[in-house]
Amino acid sequence: MAINAVFEGGGVKGIALAGAVAATERAGRTFKKVAGTSSGSIVASLIAAGYNGEEMSRIIRETTFTSFLKRAPVFNTAIVGPALRVMLKKGLYSGEALEAWMRGILEQKGVRTFGDLPPGKLFIVASDITNGRIVVLPDGLKDYGISPEQFSVARAVRMSCSIPYFFDPVMLRLSGEVAKGKRFGEQFVYIVDGGLLSNFPLWLFQENSGPSSSPLAPVVGYRMIGRAEPQPNRITGPFTMLQAMVSTMLSAHDERYIEKQKFDRTVSIPTLGVGTTQFDITPELSDKLYDSGFKAGEAFFKGWRPH
Repeated sequence: MAINAVFEGGGVKGIALAGAVAATERAGRTFKKVAGTSSGSIVASLIAAGYNGEEMSRIIRETTFTSFLKRAPVFNTAIVGPALRVMLKKGLYSGEALEAWMRGILEQKGVRTFGDLPPGKLFIVASDITNGRIVVLPDGLKDYGISPEQFSVARAVRMSCSIPYFFDPVMLRLSGEVAKGKRFGEQFVYIVDGGLLSNFPLWLFQENSGPSSSPLAPVVGYRMIGRAEPQPNRITGPFTMLQAMVSTMLSAHDERYIEKQKFDRTVSIPTLGVGTTQFDITPELSDKLYDSGFKAGEAFFKGWRPH
């Protein structure tokens, strides 16, 4: 049976989603449409490109996640360096390394742009903080005068994963008719992590499930539960205060209430206390996260009966 799958965002904790994907496939389910926010967009994109859960496991084991945390040496000066980078670049790290990593993986399956994927297969959620609205890629790009088919999937993933303050926002420049009559500075918008506005977009397929998508596939959500051990935030100035605010916002996502009808179709995955930005995660803990996702998926599909 085919399902439409929605993957929650959760930074490094997204490793667990790959395990749940493997369990889904083991249960004989296939993916018709996939959507995701932040790290969930990584998993959704890999599925859309043709990767399976076992291949994702291999990719995870071969990846050093601290390699995503790149910035020029000048910004590594204690205290002053990171603060200066935030002032100039609007983030502690660029996000370019993550995009390059994603691009290389997708290209192995012949996927570069959304035009390389089946129409309506992949949906990625990001946040437009210039206009204060959710952007659902690829179709949402039309609002900026950008061709969805020619847009890089890896760039879309980077946009959805750009945790505010942690990674630089991605700038989009308006094009064509949308840009006409606007001054140069008004032609740019800032895009950040989709989790800022919608971290678990189960609503997406409900709103996009009209007659054209018949026969309808049941929607299954993949959500990560369990907070990391709380750490007090030492606030000494505006930058540490901003960091504390973002950290609190990300943690709060784990505590949001899910209505019963949504919970009944949600794979809830324990995240073993791993933090969203714990990029220095050990290989052993990474394996445990993957196994946690697999066990949660296995348990869910044993008892799940689509309505």
